[in-house]
Amino acid sequence: MENLAINGGTPVRNNKIFYGRQWIDEDDILVVSETLRSNYITCGPKVEEFENKLANYVGAKYAVAVSNGTAALHCACIAAGVGPGDEVITAPITFAASANCVLYCGAKPIFADIDPETYNIDPASIEKLITPATKAIVAVDFTGQAVKVKEIRDICNKHNLVFIEDAAHSIATSYNGKKVGSLADITCFSFHPVKTITGGEGGALTTNNLELYKRIVLAHTHGITHEEKMMEEAPHEGIWYYEQISLGYNYRMTDFQAALITSQLNKLDYFASRRKEIVSMYNKAFKDIPEIIIQKEIPESDTCRHLYIIRLNLDKLTCTRRDFFDAMSLENIQCQIHYVPVYWFPYYKHLGYKRGICPNAEEVYKGIMSIPLYPMLTNADVEDVIHAVKKVVEYYKK
Repeated sequence: MENLAINGGTPVRNNKIFYGRQWIDEDDILVVSETLRSNYITCGPKVEEFENKLANYVGAKYAVAVSNGTAALHCACIAAGVGPGDEVITAPITFAASANCVLYCGAKPIFADIDPETYNIDPASIEKLITPATKAIVAVDFTGQAVKVKEIRDICNKHNLVFIEDAAHSIATSYNGKKVGSLADITCFSFHPVKTITGGEGGALTTNNLELYKRIVLAHTHGITHEEKMMEEAPHEGIWYYEQISLGYNYRMTDFQAALITSQLNKLDYFASRRKEIVSMYNKAFKDIPEIIIQKEIPESDTCRHLYIIRLNLDKLTCTRRDFFDAMSLENIQCQIHYVPVYWFPYYKHLGYKRGICPNAEEVYKGIMSIPLYPMLTNADVEDVIHAVKKVVEYYKK
């Protein structure tokens, strides 16, 4: 048995690797540099170019670029007509923005439980929580795996709900052969640096519904329009004239961010392919280790993973998750935890949410840990991660 680095042994590797990292190359730097030297660094042509390229990639009619993924979710709720007195169902194992966007609109987030094997929102749990106040569902493609789109779509159709897909993790994922971004009423993307493609920050929404598209456009630009046919005062004074016709926000994306994400889109298929190769290596390495539980996938989802999660079978280990996490860190493999159940946070506690409402999510949370997954990892890096996981398991197994 190898002695763990946390106990004074030799680490698996000399330099630390982290759970996620962006890939920026010279092509990316060049297009950003060219945009910064151009006449427009915001409200210019690069944003429209990016929107068109994204819509074409995912197979949607419309795309709107925004400042980040949280802004995308907020605009989606605004476009869906979410407001005071409404309820919106979402998942608890997600970043807080998936629920906060509902609060921004004065509505109430309702947390549905997850499937204990896929970790995605459970349609059966959604169905049980629908009330006359339910307005929409924010379904999160956790780790990049598509949710059960057909089942959720059927629920939305049955109860006249807006289907919002939080695809912050799942760009390049397909469901039954169709890209995420073309499936829900509104799909929201994030381009944070640890995501599959990045703009530093940035987000986007896609939809096939013209009316939803118009509302999203207004929501992300102060509720202001330059379109004469949408104005109350016509004819207007001149080309400079505009009107605010609703309450919106400044959620615009800059042109240099748009240029970077457009360049990243050119590499997306490669990024997705490499992520799948790494996931395959991990699955093969961990499938016969009883102390490690692997996230299962539905057959409909051709998944581009943003995260690779191992779930510790703590009944078969003598350590806590914290012990395992700290041991991995000293082996120079820096992991992360995704995510604390949203309603556990003090802010939600003060709103009246209590622990125990989603037992599957809370049980899964106890053992999950994200290990490194990004295209720049070499096969040797991946083998080091596998080596470290097996080394720590071997030391702590009962």
